[in-house]
Amino acid sequence: MIGAIWGASCAPLRSDESDPVPAVNTIAIEALSRLKGMDIEANPALKNAVLKVLESTRRTPAFVQIVQDFKLTGQEGGLIEVIEKQPAHSLSAEAARMLLTERDLGTLKKGLAGSQAAAAAIAQALGHSGERLAVPLLAAMVSDAQREVSLRKIAVQALAQTQEGATWLLSAAREEKLADDLKFTATSELNQVRWPQIRAEAAKVLPLPPSSNAEPLPPVSELLKRKGDAAKGAEVFRRDTAGCIKCHQVLGEGIDFGPALSEIGSKLGKDALYESILDPSSGISFGYEAWEFELKSGDEVFGLIASETEDAVMVKTQGGGMSQHRKIDIKARIKMKLSIMPAGLQQAMSPSDLVNLVEYLAGLKKK
Repeated sequence: MIGAIWGASCAPLRSDESDPVPAVNTIAIEALSRLKGMDIEANPALKNAVLKVLESTRRTPAFVQIVQDFKLTGQEGGLIEVIEKQPAHSLSAEAARMLLTERDLGTLKKGLAGSQAAAAAIAQALGHSGERLAVPLLAAMVSDAQREVSLRKIAVQALAQTQEGATWLLSAAREEKLADDLKFTATSELNQVRWPQIRAEAAKVLPLPPSSNAEPLPPVSELLKRKGDAAKGAEVFRRDTAGCIKCHQVLGEGIDFGPALSEIGSKLGKDALYESILDPSSGISFGYEAWEFELKSGDEVFGLIASETEDAVMVKTQGGGMSQHRKIDIKARIKMKLSIMPAGLQQAMSPSDLVNLVEYLAGLKKK
């Protein structure tokens, strides 16, 4: 058997796009699977064969399986590599579980403190691991205001996958320790967890936004399963009650105030579109931050900064109008934390209206 492994591992590696483990000699891996549990320290030839195959499987889920089968140590870097490449794979969750149970928190902390892509992958795998030991690591990321909001949202989603993590999120929200730009994600996640007591408490602490009939909207995960009617969504976009066309342009139609939406479907997926409508302050586009100016005359001006020179500021106000103000006439200027797009737009729509609107926006793509 060892000779077969040696021969297979020395053979040219095959690449098969249909194989979830590309560029790996699957014959050698299959041979190893029959020997799992053996003490390779007592068999140098087997150990050499295992390590040779292991090296050929780096950055693939098979690497994790071999490490697990033969209880190999010192493979932390390779486990992290697998997680970074395929965070949603079940064996990436197993890799995270192994790192946690071995108390190798240093490797995980280093990865979480690294690039956004690496940290996001590790956070996702930690959530899938289902381990309560992951909660402190993910909670630290959620609480770190210096990290990117998108990364902290992934950590919120990961926390909601364990009862301990979901409980931590609820406590943070109840004690006003959960940042406002994370509350929508926490609301969506906690209102659909499988633990009835947590779900009931979430409905009180972080209730889902109401629709036009005052009934709570379904979670975004449920809305994403529904197929909308783009033509009806176009009608919703143009309704006075929704008001979308009063601030956005689509193919030259509408008011030039907020971002143009003619190609929004090429930039945002449906999940992001739902979030931008239901929680507009969670991701304010650069250049569309709202400002409030207090003039020395006692007047106030509210809008977006269209341009600014050394002497004056041009402000775009709602409705698309422009007003210019000399800086010597400005007493104070405050950058607003909330989006200029109002929250609660879903209250002017039924759930089906909202689904149709998102279907319409998702179809507006670059041609």
